[in-house]
Amino acid sequence: MLIRAKTQNLIQTRELALEKIANTKLNIEEMQEKKLMLNSFPQRFVFELTNTCNLNCEMCGRNSAKFKATKFNTEWLSKFDQAAKYAEEVTLMGWGEPTMHPKFTEFLDWANKHGLRKYFCTNGMRLESLAETILEKQVDVIAISLDGANSQTNDSIRRGANFEKIVNGIKKIIELKKQNKTEWPYMNTVTTLMNKNLHELPGIVKLASEIGLEEVKAVYLTAFDEGSKEQILYEKQNDIESIFVESENLAGNLGIKLKIPHLQGKDPAGEASHKPCFTAYRDFFLGSDGFIRPCMSNAVKLFYISKYDSFDEMWNSEEFQNHRKIVNEESLMSRSCKNCYQSSFANWNKSESFIQTGEKFSPEWE
Repeated sequence: MLIRAKTQNLIQTRELALEKIANTKLNIEEMQEKKLMLNSFPQRFVFELTNTCNLNCEMCGRNSAKFKATKFNTEWLSKFDQAAKYAEEVTLMGWGEPTMHPKFTEFLDWANKHGLRKYFCTNGMRLESLAETILEKQVDVIAISLDGANSQTNDSIRRGANFEKIVNGIKKIIELKKQNKTEWPYMNTVTTLMNKNLHELPGIVKLASEIGLEEVKAVYLTAFDEGSKEQILYEKQNDIESIFVESENLAGNLGIKLKIPHLQGKDPAGEASHKPCFTAYRDFFLGSDGFIRPCMSNAVKLFYISKYDSFDEMWNSEEFQNHRKIVNEESLMSRSCKNCYQSSFANWNKSESFIQTGEKFSPEWE
């Protein structure tokens, strides 16, 4: 099965409460009507638990920006209790490794208290030690970064990683799923494609099948500094297409879902700055420094969490309404949106999606 990009609906892993189903329906209606003041709540919260990481991946924007270590304050969670009854999901992801937060499991407990689907993105280095907790806390979805089909490629790109340890962690979770006879967590790999690992995408599809994963996702490398530009796949359409075709055929034969970006020149965004973006309706992103931003790939800070007393005040604030107004308007949108590199909404016909050198691609950490 070939998948191209995110949809207005989130991945479903189990039955939702009626309040959540009704809210999602209303949220999509208001999204399509382009309303600025919403009666619906977001479908998901995205919490960046920390901007620190236990790896030093060679292509990461962390190497090209000043990072003051920040950590999500669990006291902020009470601001979301009102909306949690209606939202579907909490996604734990951002500029750092979420499992490094010392109170990582508290976020899972909070999500369970409110019937929220639990999704986190990880470099996989702590999966083995967290395997029992992941099953106990009923985590729904895990995305695991792998940038090679073997330790030589993966560990050279993801400096500090241990390919075998990551794979063993995945295998342990899959074994626990079998023992507990559960369908969750749904797991997929995420690969950042560049010159040095493009050829390994079919091998990653094969690996996923061998160890029992459901999906392989691939995104393009975006260069944040001059040193990374030699690895980007800009104007490499022929090379990419042959690998994509091989990977798609293999995934079809092995029953693996394959999620890949559009080829340059074939992105349906055409000449637009980015594909139609609906995160201002569907998502609420809170950075680990306490600032609300449009998404994790946007440097703009809308406001600090203490500015408003309630979630509804934040969600329908002047800042959020203005963002909904401008995010898809070419003449009004911020420079961060014009140069979007978020994997699902970026326009891969544009060089700016591949190259962010000289741009303010991350927030200033406070």
